Amino acid sequence: MDEFARVLRAWRDRVQPEHVGLPPGTGRRARGLRREELAMLAGVSVDYIVRLEQGRATNPSAQLLGALARALRLTDEERDHLYRVAGVATPTPASLPRHVGPSVQRIVDRLGDVPVGVFSAAHDLLLWNPLWAALLGDPSLLAGFKHNLVWRVFTEENTRVTHTAVGEDEFRADLVADLRSAVGRYPDDAPLRDLVDRLLSESDEFAAHWEQAHVALHRSSRKTVHTRTVGDITVDCDVLSAPGSGDLRIVVYTVAPGSADAAKLDLLRVAGLQDLTHH
Repeated sequence: MDEFARVLRAWRDRVQPEHVGLPPGTGRRARGLRREELAMLAGVSVDYIVRLEQGRATNPSAQLLGALARALRLTDEERDHLYRVAGVATPTPASLPRHVGPSVQRIVDRLGDVPVGVFSAAHDLLLWNPLWAALLGDPSLLAGFKHNLVWRVFTEENTRVTHTAVGEDEFRADLVADLRSAVGRYPDDAPLRDLVDRLLSESDEFAAHWEQAHVALHRSSRKTVHTRTVGDITVDCDVLSAPGSGDLRIVVYTVAPGSADAAKLDLLRVAGLQDLTHH
């Protein structure tokens, strides 16, 4: 694990906080990210980051390595090196891509005035900007399947986001059809198979949609987000694909300029982000 610890420290040192949407702060001694900041971005404890950098933690999981690669803005080659020196098989073309490369990360960093999230083809939320968290809740507080949009839609009561009755039916049907399309493209991806199996056992509604064998890609919708800070905001949701991004989806929420919804989003950009900072 010596090489693993060495590259982890080196890559942490080169990432500046403003590159990952964090305030630079004052009185910093760290050349790049602090251990606390990397731990927050990767969703692990600070103690675990310390043990990884000291070579005292062994057998990190592929899921953790993916989270570290995204937090550290690694290229595909650097990510693969991280996997190899950790003794974990590198992602293969048969596996569903879950790595967010630097170019897509820069898109998210630059689009600070609109909520943006990056999803895998299986609808796992991989990356988001602060305004996304202010609007929809902080994803860093979620774990396991709760990072998956399809799982949350079909197994949890969602009082934060609503569609029209027709829009809700179409949204749910499109999600299942999109997931089936991912299964067709990545039939050997074990986490994807596990997700589908769990959904089939946990949700009769999902199972009913799955039986229809509809295949499609979810591209856009309109929804209303109920926020505690500024009230209801109706947004247009568009799903974009970045060429060469490995089948990732960039989800962008926008509102009509000059509208009441735009004014609320402007207010949320200030008040909502302050709430996140104080948590």
